[in-house]
Amino acid sequence: SELTLRALVTTKEAGVIIGKAGRNVAELREQTGVKAGVSKVVPGVQDRVLTVTGTLDGVAKAYSLIAQTMLDNPITPQTIEGAQAQAATIATVRLLISHNLMGTIIGRQGTKIKHIQDVSGARMVANKEMLPQSTERVVDVQGMVDSIRVAVWEIGKCLIEDAERGAGTVHYNPAARLTAGAGVVAGAGAGGALFGDRMQFPRVPRTGNGADFARPIYETAHYDPERDPYLQATSRTQHISIPTDYVGCIIGKGGMRISEIRHLSGCRISIAKPAEDSNDRMFTLTGVAEANEKALYLIYHQLEMEKQRRQRAGT
Repeated sequence: SELTLRALVTTKEAGVIIGKAGRNVAELREQTGVKAGVSKVVPGVQDRVLTVTGTLDGVAKAYSLIAQTMLDNPITPQTIEGAQAQAATIATVRLLISHNLMGTIIGRQGTKIKHIQDVSGARMVANKEMLPQSTERVVDVQGMVDSIRVAVWEIGKCLIEDAERGAGTVHYNPAARLTAGAGVVAGAGAGGALFGDRMQFPRVPRTGNGADFARPIYETAHYDPERDPYLQATSRTQHISIPTDYVGCIIGKGGMRISEIRHLSGCRISIAKPAEDSNDRMFTLTGVAEANEKALYLIYHQLEMEKQRRQRAGT
């Protein structure tokens, strides 16, 4: 199966990966058979996203070659002596992994991530916070070049085997920066607005019929996704698991918050009853791809706000 694996790099690192006149990335493609590219420079933003697509073996080899290229062309050259010589053989790759797939990589009680570290010799650290306006988290993979190859292969294998769980991931875009009026309203209370008025909703399909323009769409208070024929014709369903003790923060008092998420996203959301043998509740999202992505982002944002609130309260 084909695998796409993204990583976070700085502007300087991107320059090294691409190489003069694109030589390095061209050689990478030729040696591994992958498609590889780096997102455009965003003025004032250091982050860029490296995307590698290909076979599992090809992607793993590509990231090991990228690690070697970074070691061969250090951003800040130093005189190598003693302990610094060993450090010069250790590279770090910052992979972007969907929040919904983190459990696949970490495993129950951390067994999977421990296995990956044991077989590869690499060290892995999964960041707890999602990147701004996305549902992706950074997993740092640190080790020697071949250790990175094995670790990326193991991670990629997990992602391929559980690909359905990653559907609807909101990818991190360095150009997307939330601001108070255009994005999340900081400290919104129960039932308070999660997003400002500039929230973008799924495009209205145009058939050339006059009724297209008369039909109330997402921005109206009377819009009902249950009765939208376009959504019914193009919708898809996906499932996410939420820890039971966090479900309340998503539902909100009297169901106000989940109703708001449904309205803002245009996505149908149902919540399964608690299962006796599980600490999670299953959420089922049904809607067009863009509606599902917005619903996912809003749900994950609520989770992060609640986590931060509990940390401040010391619980």
